[in-house]
Amino acid sequence: MILKKLSVINYRNIGEASICLSPKFNCFVGNNGAGKTNILDAIYYLSFCRSSHNPVDSQVIKHGQDFFVIDAEYADDHGDPMAIYCGMKRGQKKRVKRDGKEYKRLSEHIGLIPIVMVEPSDIMLIEGQSEERRKLMDMVIAQYDRTYLNLLNQYNRALQQRNMLLKQMEQAGQHTDMTVMAILEEQMATAGEDIFRRRDDFVKRLMPIFQRYYSHISADNERVGLEYMSHCQRGPLIDVIQRDRMKDLAVGYSLHGIHRDDLSITIDNHPMRREGSQGQNKTYVISLKLAQFELLRKEATNAQPMLLLDDIFDKLDAERVGRIVQLVSTEDFGQVFITDTNRLHLDKILVNHAGCYSIFEVENGVVKTNVE
Repeated sequence: MILKKLSVINYRNIGEASICLSPKFNCFVGNNGAGKTNILDAIYYLSFCRSSHNPVDSQVIKHGQDFFVIDAEYADDHGDPMAIYCGMKRGQKKRVKRDGKEYKRLSEHIGLIPIVMVEPSDIMLIEGQSEERRKLMDMVIAQYDRTYLNLLNQYNRALQQRNMLLKQMEQAGQHTDMTVMAILEEQMATAGEDIFRRRDDFVKRLMPIFQRYYSHISADNERVGLEYMSHCQRGPLIDVIQRDRMKDLAVGYSLHGIHRDDLSITIDNHPMRREGSQGQNKTYVISLKLAQFELLRKEATNAQPMLLLDDIFDKLDAERVGRIVQLVSTEDFGQVFITDTNRLHLDKILVNHAGCYSIFEVENGVVKTNVE
């Protein structure tokens, strides 16, 4: 998939921008807060129908304006054109269109334009809570597995209803008819075990690719690990959930299920959160995202994914930066979008490694195109 032209109106601090893009490298240079990350976020929005930074759609509308629009022209892997429109007026629901036809359900759009984004906040994959790591799995799997989001929705609905019932029973101080509880637990277990199998398969296939990338970028200096942990590994999920029902009743929410799944992240067999340096942490995250990209490229057979690299070179030595750019310069990585605060830094990288690129300067939300 190639993004050929991007038009943005009133998105975050971008008042109006219309840019034609290179089929390989597109670099956005500017100071912190200039708006270069917002361009990448607009591209992300076109794939996921939401911002990567703010789940509240009305809050991405530029201050003082009543609407935003993101319009894009793509070419698929066969060269056929495709137009995507995302827009919203304050007080109204957002609208997403493909070739002029509006989607009835936004879930139908997810996976059409596969994308992997690497950004500074990804450090929370290491330092943050388990929710961050589950989100990592879900965002990739949902792009190549068309039924995955439906399974997640089924599980989360049953989980939410069970938690409400547990809270009611806790507040009432007495047990009620457990028939509804049993039905909800069965729904959680059925959807949860299916989700577990897909997550488990994803991690098993991701692991060797991830280790290969980390080894290349770090010049084989460290050994990293990634292990999937789930309550489903303890036996049938229905048994695990029901076994501790009394504990759930005591606290008023569900303690067990795939909503507690996690990834163990290690370096040289020690927790990465405790032992990793800033450079090692960043290398870990970038390697993990590049591995996701390769897996997504193999699974999303209808379109080559796009790679978004937002301010990734900070805290990395020149050798690691060079190896990363060398990797993403290959045909395997298709179209790449990069932001950086250092123009000289980018010039040096691109002259050495890229044959086809465009550089754009961003200042106070204004994008200057095809800067020499």
